[in-house]
Amino acid sequence: MGHAGAVIGGKEDTAAAKIAIFKECGIENAVTPSDMADALLRAAEANGVSLA
Repeated sequence: MGHAGAVIGGKEDTAAAKIAIFKECGIENAVTPSDMADALLRAAEANGVSLA
């Protein structure tokens, strides 16, 4: 999430809550750093973009 995502302000301001909001908004998330390339591919495919 980067430094802005690391800021925790309260009970509902957790990483899990932020990830849930991203998913609700259709924003692709990488579960781990090693999932980042696959997340990029999933996002591209979902938006009709070819990265080949």
